[in-house]
Amino acid sequence: MTRRLQLHEDMKTALKAGDKIRLGTLRLVWAAIKQREVDERIELDDGQVLAVLGKMLKQRRDAATQFEQAKRDDLATQERAEIVIIEAYLPARLEAAELTSLIDTAIADTAATSMRDMGRVMALLKQRVAGRADLSELSARVRTRLG
Repeated sequence: MTRRLQLHEDMKTALKAGDKIRLGTLRLVWAAIKQREVDERIELDDGQVLAVLGKMLKQRRDAATQFEQAKRDDLATQERAEIVIIEAYLPARLEAAELTSLIDTAIADTAATSMRDMGRVMALLKQRVAGRADLSELSARVRTRLG
């Protein structure tokens, strides 16, 4: 079953179970997926759904941080709950050793030698990690490796 269909089925299940937090989060995710499908006039595949989920996860993390700084613990708690629900639909995170191995392979595959080659390395890595690593962390590691 694709992630898109799984999300839809889980949304129905949450509705029947009366799980308001889960239902609200899944409705937000579903609305983001549908909005992108309407905008681009396509049906999203798993990779594109992962991109939407990753974007939503980043938004929630940023919002939680801002709410914590503003001393709004109630809203930060809600954002953290949404993060947990969204993360359940993402693939397992890569371990540090796996990430290092992927970076080394991408650098070798692109014949990168300096920071000017970072764009090519990141483009290749973005495809290979597909939601299994934080791209800002990945970028920092590549920058360190090439610099």
